[in-house]
Amino acid sequence: MKKRHEQKLVVISLVLFFLFNIPLIWIFNSDGAIFGIPILYFFVFLVWGLACVISYIILKRHYE
Repeated sequence: MKKRHEQKLVVISLVLFFLFNIPLIWIFNSDGAIFGIPILYFFVFLVWGLACVISYIILKRHYE
């Protein structure tokens, strides 16, 4: 794997670490809802899904 692909994956891991940190999670822990889904769940699954897509794109470029 190229060094820049490894660096991108490390950056994604660090960003996810900070996004899933308790103080930031508490910001989204409210009584509101988006499309009928609680804001906390919406935030967690949106960030998780985006991380999966971005990681897939990075790894796909590596194997081409």
